[in-house]
Amino acid sequence: MNLTGIISISGKPGLYRVVSQGKNTLIVEGIHDGKRFPAFSANKISALSDISIFTTDEDVPLGEVIQKIWDKENGGACIDAKEDANAMHNYFVAVLPNYDKERVYNSDLKKLFAWYNLLQGSGTLAKIVEETAKAEAESKAAEAKPKKKAAAKDAVAEEEKPAKEAKAKKAPAKAAADKKEPKKKTAAPKAKAESKAKTSVRTTTVKRGA
Repeated sequence: MNLTGIISISGKPGLYRVVSQGKNTLIVEGIHDGKRFPAFSANKISALSDISIFTTDEDVPLGEVIQKIWDKENGGACIDAKEDANAMHNYFVAVLPNYDKERVYNSDLKKLFAWYNLLQGSGTLAKIVEETAKAEAESKAAEAKPKKKAAAKDAVAEEEKPAKEAKAKKAPAKAAADKKEPKKKTAAPKAKAESKAKTSVRTTTVKRGA
């Protein structure tokens, strides 16, 4: 679950969406009421995408935990944050069995469930899930396009292959014919020249003998 751009502000209830950012100021919008106001660097601001839950193994990002609750409830609301501590811990065991019970306090679970129900009730989680599914579908489609082009190119190459092979077979025969033809032309003049030279020698010999 991508929670980028969603923050909590110490001393203020609810959660907020970052609308724009200045040098030392954030313009935020309340997810619970839609009101906008500036949040300054002096405020203690926590980005939900930076929060993790302690487990007995590696820490689990908050977005992943909220995704698990979403899947468990099929997109519905989770346990009320006003339930007693035992009920909340029993519920959370079903979500994240290996969470660290010594380092995850009652206050942490109250905050987690309150945040989830706020995001779910406002339609924010449904929107995030929809955007994620759309992005994944577009990514798969983009990966499939080059494969289709390559397959089409291979098919065309296979169709052209017999014609290229036939052309390649004809080419050597033509080249051989071209090589034989010049030899016949050059041999004839040489024979004439030799015949003429012999005739000239015989004529000279006859004259000297006379």
